Amino acid sequence: MLTAFLTALGLVFAAEMGDKTQLVALAFATRYKTWIVLVGVFGATILVHLLSVFIGEAAGLFIPLFWIQLAAGVAFLIFGLWTLRGDEFDEEKLEESRWGPLLTVGITFFIAELGDKTMLMTVTIASQQQSFVGVWLGSTVGMVIADGIAIIIGKVIGKNLPEKTVKYGAAIIFFISGAYILYEAFTK
Repeated sequence: MLTAFLTALGLVFAAEMGDKTQLVALAFATRYKTWIVLVGVFGATILVHLLSVFIGEAAGLFIPLFWIQLAAGVAFLIFGLWTLRGDEFDEEKLEESRWGPLLTVGITFFIAELGDKTMLMTVTIASQQQSFVGVWLGSTVGMVIADGIAIIIGKVIGKNLPEKTVKYGAAIIFFISGAYILYEAFTK
């Protein structure tokens, strides 16, 4: 369980760096109180990653290990390319709901995360690790730490965040992880 937790924490943390949902957290941090943004992000993350791990675990039960490793290795390479390409983020679309800032943050973050790189990353890790609680907690903690950093940065420096170093660093992590997983798939 510890290996699954640490794997999910590290890879989801890296996946979230420079991701559009991290930028959503940063943008909300410039508008609302820190605790509101953090609680909204945390609640949405718990739900999205619960769904992601469930999907990944189910896939892991029905698909042979070689095919999971092959798909995971290719997915990590794609995540690296996706990270280099970047996500589109339109701050104009951030509208406050009639239920107040907390639900605005939570609902917006939940919707933004559906089908996002970190959700797919969590599905991939869960299909490999087969440790529901470890992957769920690790991916949730990794995401909240990455978005917590964005919230702090949003409070401190606002919108003047240099992304290139973070983007390239995360892409390199994905390329190395993908290559290693493919190596393992073909050498076992």
